[in-house]
Amino acid sequence: MLMKAEQSTLLLIDVQEKLMPAISQGAEVIDRCTTLAIIAGLLEVPVIGTEQLPEKLGSNVESIRELCNTTVGKTHFDACPDGLIDELPEGRQHIIIGGCETHVCMLQTALSLLDAGCKVWVVADATGSRNDLDRDVALDRLHQSGARIVTTEMVAFEWMGHCQHPHFRDIQELIK
Repeated sequence: MLMKAEQSTLLLIDVQEKLMPAISQGAEVIDRCTTLAIIAGLLEVPVIGTEQLPEKLGSNVESIRELCNTTVGKTHFDACPDGLIDELPEGRQHIIIGGCETHVCMLQTALSLLDAGCKVWVVADATGSRNDLDRDVALDRLHQSGARIVTTEMVAFEWMGHCQHPHFRDIQELIK
């Protein structure tokens, strides 16, 4: 099954200022999440962010905060009980997920979205945990649970669909 821009929502989980220095390859995760959000904006894909206890962990990093259409504050690790489901745009069942921590908040949110009947894609190169083993095991568990594991480039090219897309050159520059 291909991801379709007109059916997608990009969900960026907890890319927060105080959390990111502890994340393995955190700068790369921020870069990939930002790239995804820019591409989503070009293709009119809504972007939702979440923040875990923002009063303690800070807001999402500025590049993410500026690109989100809405942000859901949360206390649960799974964003769904804190209102995420209500924020999902109607008619967009393809949920593309990046963020942190892969084995906690991202995993629990993705599993709940799957249970709610959403089609979930997890962008492996836009996810992070404090250690790589936790991240890798979470990605494996998500795959076994029905989520599709993809990369930023896979998302970009599937959302565009063809090389004559009006934003092809802009997006190609972003992912180079």
